[in-house]
Amino acid sequence: MKLAFVLFKYFPFGGLQRDMRRIAEVCQSRGHEIHIYTLSWEGEIPKGFNVHVLPIKRLSNHRRYSAFVAKLQHYLKKDAIDGTIGFNRMPGLDIYYAADPCFREKMVKRSPLIKMMPRYRHFLDYEEAVFSPHSKTELLMIAEPQMQHYSQHYQTQPERMTLLPPGISRDRMAPPNAAEIRQALRAEFALKGDDLLLVTIGSGFKTKGLDRSLQAIASLPDKLRQRTQLITIGNDNPRAHIKQAKKLGLSNHVRIMSGRDDVPRFLQGADLLLHPAYYESAGMVLLEAVVAGLPVLTTDTCGYAGHIERAKCGMVINSPFKQSTLNQTLEHMLCSPERGKWRANGIHYGQTEHLYSMPEIAAELIINKVTAK
Repeated sequence: MKLAFVLFKYFPFGGLQRDMRRIAEVCQSRGHEIHIYTLSWEGEIPKGFNVHVLPIKRLSNHRRYSAFVAKLQHYLKKDAIDGTIGFNRMPGLDIYYAADPCFREKMVKRSPLIKMMPRYRHFLDYEEAVFSPHSKTELLMIAEPQMQHYSQHYQTQPERMTLLPPGISRDRMAPPNAAEIRQALRAEFALKGDDLLLVTIGSGFKTKGLDRSLQAIASLPDKLRQRTQLITIGNDNPRAHIKQAKKLGLSNHVRIMSGRDDVPRFLQGADLLLHPAYYESAGMVLLEAVVAGLPVLTTDTCGYAGHIERAKCGMVINSPFKQSTLNQTLEHMLCSPERGKWRANGIHYGQTEHLYSMPEIAAELIINKVTAK
């Protein structure tokens, strides 16, 4: 079969993009022809993938997306595609991989006037095209909270939603030479024996709560703050957060890096993953830290936050969010004698739970659903 995987933008270090690629690779390994339609592609093209970059320019993103969807229909017909799998919400999908949180839920507390602006109306319409009871799009969900939100706002039929297991890469698991990797990374960044390294990982610094993380570090007692470093890894414009770090007196304590391939090294070299996200459908990096043995401090707005509590490998800040609570919890975790236990608990959780099978299960569901059309 010819399968179309559709997303607005591809770059190699995005979580949604990595999920798309891994699912497509499994489908390809089972004999199916892979076509990818996108507005932009960064990085290498996997062997055998047919990547179609549609050159569309508009003054705003939502108009660009609308033009892309309209043009996409021509390409799908021309290329005789058997099934269309979307990784962003848009009309005309056979299957949607629900990596994004419910947009209507995010709009609940916003002004009704904002909801009538063209940009917001566009995204609400595209979401409704996928989740409305009148839609025939099959839905691959990645976390239970998002299923509840979509059902609440759109009355989406339960039989159209399939909850997928996590699908983290096994290279995130703590390797036998973890201590050696940790020592090498800390030497690379000139960290002393009692220095503490925090990491934030993920594109979209605002969504991931980097501003909250910087405030929490600035609030630490002087002696603890002086030996605390933060490395942020992700694709985004860092200007505002560099300015914030300078204003808080943290310029010598913060490094912001673009996305990179050696994330497992940082999971072993760090002392804590700091992830106080504003919202996150799942939060794959939480589980990546868990199986690496890296304690996690996160918020309950992340779909995978429950794993942190079940694994007993960190702490979760409950809603409504309070910066003071994050500040106190960070200080507690950095000083806690439980850090070794949190690490051991996370490694054990990674060895005993089913956390790695999402691409295979998603591919099987896609193939079965397209075959049955």
